[in-house]
Amino acid sequence: MEQADFRNAMARMAAAVKVVTSDGSAGRTGFTATAVCSVTDTPPRLLVCLNGGSSSHPFVTGNGRFCVNVLPEGTEEVATGFGGALPREERFGRGSWSRTENGQWALDGAIASFDCVIAETCESGSHTIFIADVVGCRVADGGRPLIYADRVFTTTATEPENA
Repeated sequence: MEQADFRNAMARMAAAVKVVTSDGSAGRTGFTATAVCSVTDTPPRLLVCLNGGSSSHPFVTGNGRFCVNVLPEGTEEVATGFGGALPREERFGRGSWSRTENGQWALDGAIASFDCVIAETCESGSHTIFIADVVGCRVADGGRPLIYADRVFTTTATEPENA
């Protein structure tokens, strides 16, 4: 299989855009991710995949905790800033942020934020898979998620039910 073919096929897998933040003794960082999903609800766990060569990798590993922020529509500048358009130390200048009980940074206005402590790690190819216990979460009332598909930002066509 050609890497370009695989990457083109993966671009067709639409996903909600998340900014993952991490703060602690190793320092503060954040990055844009779509490779985030639930693992189990008992106990509440999710996973985040991060390239081992990413500038954020040593911070997340060293801090042992992070916050996953599901971005709402209209936050493309936050997504691109944390996606590498801005140097790591300037990324938190986009958006309004507050601390979680776990000391992590949650985006004010995020669709949802998951406050996490890393429980397990697994290396797979170029990436580390962080499996984390969710120790708290915030959920917004209503709103539509920012979606990344075919290498562009978009959103859902209609307001989700029960919003």
